[in-house]
Amino acid sequence: MFISTAWAQAGGAGGGSDIFTAMLPLVLIFAVFYFLLIRPQQKKMKTHQQMIGNLRRGDKIVTAGGVYGTVTKVLNEADVMVEITEGVRVKIARGTISTLLTQREGGAQGATPAAANDSGGGGLLGKLMGKK
Repeated sequence: MFISTAWAQAGGAGGGSDIFTAMLPLVLIFAVFYFLLIRPQQKKMKTHQQMIGNLRRGDKIVTAGGVYGTVTKVLNEADVMVEITEGVRVKIARGTISTLLTQREGGAQGATPAAANDSGGGGLLGKLMGKK
């Protein structure tokens, strides 16, 4: 005969290391997702909630819709009154506030970062372009 018979090998008695080897990629993928996606998002949510909780009268804000305004009155834990132009006041939900533009003396909370191209020509690209 040209075809030989295939015989099954005897199975190993210890299956514990096989389960560990099979689960290791899943554990590593979860760890990568945690450190690259979940943890930074939780930190961002925590700082946003802190910013929302510390709103005061006179703070300059930007809503999620892109409307700039000044907080004129904190109504309750869910709503604030915002003046978007002189004499025009609107009641908005605190959750819709995306950015706090005013800077407090307690630190740089809510300070807007400088744009990358507003650095005065510094950095590698600025040096390559000849800006000083």
